Amino acid sequence: MRRCVRGILVALALCGSLVPAVSARAVEERRAAPVPLERLFDNVAVSDDSSPGEADFDGFGASLSARDLTAAGWTPGRALTVQGARLTWPKRRPGEPDNVRAAGQDVRVTGRGDALAFLVAGTAGTEVGGPGTVTYTNGTRSGYRLTAPDWRTGPLATKALALPHINTPGGQLARPVRLYVVTVPLVPGRAVASVRLPSAAGLHVFAVSVRTATLGWTGSWTTATGGYAAVGPWTDRTLRLVVHTSAGGPRVRVRFDNTFAAAPVRIGRATVAVQAAGAASRGTPVALSFGGAAGVAIPAGGQAYSDPLGFSVPAGVNLLVSFHLPGTVAAAPVHGLAQQRSYVSEPGDHAADGAAGAYTSVITRWPLLAGVDVSGGPGSVVLLGDSITDGDKSTVDANRRWPDVLAGRLLKQSAVPRYGVLNLGVSGNRVVTDRYPGDGVSTDTAGVSALHRFDRDVLAQPSARTAVVFEGINDLRWGTSAEQVIAGLRELVARGQARGLKMLAATVLPCEGETRCTAAVDGERVAVNEWIRDGGAFDGVLDFDAVVRDPQRPSRMLPAYDSGDHLHPGDTGLAALADSVDLRLLRP
Repeated sequence: MRRCVRGILVALALCGSLVPAVSARAVEERRAAPVPLERLFDNVAVSDDSSPGEADFDGFGASLSARDLTAAGWTPGRALTVQGARLTWPKRRPGEPDNVRAAGQDVRVTGRGDALAFLVAGTAGTEVGGPGTVTYTNGTRSGYRLTAPDWRTGPLATKALALPHINTPGGQLARPVRLYVVTVPLVPGRAVASVRLPSAAGLHVFAVSVRTATLGWTGSWTTATGGYAAVGPWTDRTLRLVVHTSAGGPRVRVRFDNTFAAAPVRIGRATVAVQAAGAASRGTPVALSFGGAAGVAIPAGGQAYSDPLGFSVPAGVNLLVSFHLPGTVAAAPVHGLAQQRSYVSEPGDHAADGAAGAYTSVITRWPLLAGVDVSGGPGSVVLLGDSITDGDKSTVDANRRWPDVLAGRLLKQSAVPRYGVLNLGVSGNRVVTDRYPGDGVSTDTAGVSALHRFDRDVLAQPSARTAVVFEGINDLRWGTSAEQVIAGLRELVARGQARGLKMLAATVLPCEGETRCTAAVDGERVAVNEWIRDGGAFDGVLDFDAVVRDPQRPSRMLPAYDSGDHLHPGDTGLAALADSVDLRLLRP
């Protein structure tokens, strides 16, 4: 009996010793459970200009100006769309914790999409980052690497927003600071449950979300912002922009981009219609909405997608996208070379006009409007290029750019899906060098480099399947070596393949006879093309050089294909490029 009692006492003692341990483990598990990012905020980045000591973003007392953020439209709790991802600027007053110093925290993030988007900045004086982990609802995980440029020294070309001042305890300094949106890939089709942040000193995270805007849509038309240029100025005017579709579909949405801007822009009302002729529509233009409202204010650096609209978009036609600007717009993000006439109205909201009478001015640029998507469809092919892809020297208003001809070919066949074709050509663009610095009003609309615009212009496109890179001649003509161009192309292909894109390259065309196309430049061009053909980095090659070169003199174009400037093919040459594409290569 005594032995039995002793055994019971020992057992009870053991059980009692286990209870605290189990409880502690349960507490630790509860502590480790992912929580929303805002519950982890442990740093103050924003101060009121009159109380700069309220914040210490970088560890040295410096911070962002609340007044500058408000002027940019980045107000507390404001939803922001950047690179197709919807993020929320922290709903915090100046002087309150508004960001997380990344140290391996587990953050609750939900959704299904193609990428995670982080609103970030570094404060270490250089780019900072590290590895993190995504956990999916089915229990699987995937790794990612997040890097953030420095808030004071990072590139302006890739920033989401630049602000003109720094607040310090000693006063405000007139020095630009930057915030960035960085995306990392997700496993396709899996729903996200949580994200473990990297452990990286100096890496600050303001917001994180799953990018969902690319799902269920096919890009039918798009263009790339080449700069932030002086316009008008337009006050109480309506712009009616003419764009040419590739894929068609039963529903439509449009996208406006306020890229590179320092201030918000207001769209008062917007409509879509099929073009009849000039500024006249076929039927009454149909109103677009934005979150149920007739118009939208787009913050600096942000985007706005219209709500899905039941409007049948025909393939291969011109659309009229009209939008009223109720305020004064003196500078705007623009695509500089449209090769298409669009229209500006007399004063007033004329977005719903079917007739052309109010549209009394012509422009040949595309301001603010950046995309037209259709529902469903097989996805899109993205063409990243320079002026040759942009259609320079093609016939105005005729849609004879080589991407248009390629889209027409796809529509007339059934061997491969009828993909949308997205023209991301920018006249004057280069692979490794920025022509436009990425901030401020500029007369140069040749854009930031392909390396700097790749995430925004290619990876953020809806349902992109395959990308074609057709650039390099502008780099070579202005002194960049073949080795540097190849390094840039190698980086582009690696970044695209890491996101699941099929990456194709087009060889660089000959241009003997153009002033800067010297024999030395041609030697560098040949070296780039040899690498494209034989290097094996790309998933396929479009040998455009072989299509248009003169067999008797390979350093120049055949006269039949030359527009006359010896650099750009004319309509016939552009059609030859498009006709040479093996459509089977476009399959993802």
